[in-house]
Amino acid sequence: MASTSIDKDVPSLCPICLRAVDARIFQENGAVMIRKNCPDHGEFQDVYWSDVRLYEKFEKYREDGEGLENPYTAGMSCPMDCGICSRHLTGTLLAIIDLTNRCNLNCPICFADSKNSGRLYEPSVQQIGEMMQNLRSERSNPCPAVQFSGGEPTLREDLAQIISMAREMGFSQIQLATNGLMLASSLDLCQNLRKAGLNTVYMQFDGLTDETYQAARGRSMVQIKLKAIENSRRAGMKSIVLVPTVIRGVNDGQLGDIVRFAAQNLDVVRGVNLQPISFSGRIEQSERLSRRITIPDVLKLLEEQTFGQITAMDFFPIPFVAPITRFIEAVRGAQEPSFTVHPCCGAATYLFSNNGRLMPITRFIDVEGLLRQIRQEVTEFKGSSLSRIRMQAMLLKELPRFIEDDQSPDDLKPARMLMKVLRDGTKDSLREFHNRTLFLGIMHFQDLYNIDLERVQRCGIHYATPDGRIIPFCSYNVLHRQAVEARFSS
Repeated sequence: MASTSIDKDVPSLCPICLRAVDARIFQENGAVMIRKNCPDHGEFQDVYWSDVRLYEKFEKYREDGEGLENPYTAGMSCPMDCGICSRHLTGTLLAIIDLTNRCNLNCPICFADSKNSGRLYEPSVQQIGEMMQNLRSERSNPCPAVQFSGGEPTLREDLAQIISMAREMGFSQIQLATNGLMLASSLDLCQNLRKAGLNTVYMQFDGLTDETYQAARGRSMVQIKLKAIENSRRAGMKSIVLVPTVIRGVNDGQLGDIVRFAAQNLDVVRGVNLQPISFSGRIEQSERLSRRITIPDVLKLLEEQTFGQITAMDFFPIPFVAPITRFIEAVRGAQEPSFTVHPCCGAATYLFSNNGRLMPITRFIDVEGLLRQIRQEVTEFKGSSLSRIRMQAMLLKELPRFIEDDQSPDDLKPARMLMKVLRDGTKDSLREFHNRTLFLGIMHFQDLYNIDLERVQRCGIHYATPDGRIIPFCSYNVLHRQAVEARFSS
């Protein structure tokens, strides 16, 4: 694992002229800050990561991937020639395809500034098929998951056809990013999307009071969100992820309530993915200093609002799972997508709910100790069938040392589930684990004030565009979106 440095230079951009500049990441008053200077526009400073201790923990898990074997561009001018380029270090873990820039809301905080350009961006079914084929052609691992977004993708009448096409192309996970209005208004739509092959509804969910939605979305929406969840349940959907955009002073006091609500609806809500606000798109830049909130801020608030049931130390950064992926590769004898994103991009944990009490997986599993054991076994793996059997046997023998099953709910034995995952490495064993737990994640996308191009080069969430490019999320939204939509709009 990489050593920690809290005083270093990283490549960045001037937020005004987009000139490439060096930025300094440094420690100040217990926080990690980013400062940069443009010769024409002066100095800019912002919070990069608001807790040094958590930054140090996360940095320990930094992992470098190998990127794509078939990049689109040479990467001579990052991030201006994204494509994806030869310098990129992580393949596409989740692809986003914007189906339209039409929207039935006009959210004050929209990072895409949907429907305000005066142009209609709406790729044809043929173009969407070509984008998906491009994603499935990535080497050495075809993109496994696609999310249809916008604008509001449910405004397309051919959405079910597009989802069916994604299923036929071999995507194992098909998601829909939606505000939920159309799902709330039509049970038939929910049923048709499920039958077409939709796996997950990735639904905007900013809180449980109408005042929150008035501030963030411009209208009252609590009953609409509840109806969308109920229609999804009635349609047989098994996976909704609630996606709150977290804004300081708007909904940062409702994080515990959102997680508790999710746990109470575990039959259909599979996760919560918190997203601290990114200052791109429509939101007023003058609000940046007062509204800025980072991952450690959110985790601290979550700890307070769950009365210590969930703590910041229960979370691990995304690249934490990279050794587990390599172990599953060894067991299955086949390559798996590599989760080598930057450790400051996001984090996650899993929760069990027992009689209303939230129990993070770290309460009864020594996660870090188990990871060290897995890393050691993978390092010693020689590649032969005999070596694979020896590795599995050794790990399964050692596994009980890291698990206290008597601390877990009576009907949930994580040892049994984890042993199945590590023994079989199958989608069925992973699915059982996911179905018995609540995923709790957090992703903080960058804007031009806090952008670190080292993070961009490790991004695993990419936009596919009609010209054949595959562009990292943060660089697409702060640099490329307007040009792409202008070029392919009617």
